[in-house]
Amino acid sequence: MSFDVRATDLRALNSLTKYPSIPTYHTLDPKNGGLLDEAVPFTGPVLATEKVDGTNARIIQIPGGTYLLGSREELLYARGDLIGNPSQGILENLRPLAESLPAVDGFRVLYLELYGGRIGGHAKQYSARGAVGWRLFDTALLDGHEHLLTAPPQRISAWREGGGQPWADEDALHAIAAEAGVELAPRLFTLDAAELPAGLERMQSLLTDRLPGTLVRLDDSGQGAAEGIVFRAPDRSVIAKARFQDYARTLRRR
Repeated sequence: MSFDVRATDLRALNSLTKYPSIPTYHTLDPKNGGLLDEAVPFTGPVLATEKVDGTNARIIQIPGGTYLLGSREELLYARGDLIGNPSQGILENLRPLAESLPAVDGFRVLYLELYGGRIGGHAKQYSARGAVGWRLFDTALLDGHEHLLTAPPQRISAWREGGGQPWADEDALHAIAAEAGVELAPRLFTLDAAELPAGLERMQSLLTDRLPGTLVRLDDSGQGAAEGIVFRAPDRSVIAKARFQDYARTLRRR
């Protein structure tokens, strides 16, 4: 399979490979940003992973060994470029990883959370000395979807936000992480969907009990608070996030 990135509409490639929005487990009230009682419905087993608070980064792997690096919103660098966008430290920290990855026959995107350093207001929870780390949290397997690169921008965006991207399931994620030599976002526990708390107070209690502190602190200077938990079906067909700050803010108002 051949793919000429230099002849590709990079705006379309950027949109095709962006990470979609993850809903909150309890619905956000658009009026005030608080949480409502309605929750995302899950069935069967639900995997809980730590939500790491940093910046969303992409490594886009294209057949033939070419790759691109991107932030959540924009492409920053393509293999062989003389100049790259240094935004958020993604190029500096993740280019060595991207260079080390084995070439792939297909078209896939590794999504990593880059955290610590001076990345976001939560950075000191992981390290007050400026250490930086990253964790793989998702992978999109985009073989067979290259035709969308010629689609209108609105169609690509609707496809992405409507769940069109094909995701690696839990077993595949572990295999990809091992192949890439990276760690996954911490796996916390698995429970049946019927055990997920329905109420806001119970979810706040679950967060506190199951994740009293981050599991990805980079050194002993980190203050250690966690951002929250991501709940996901093993095949990633359903996914939602629960953040400490959302529950604390909502329950204070009540």
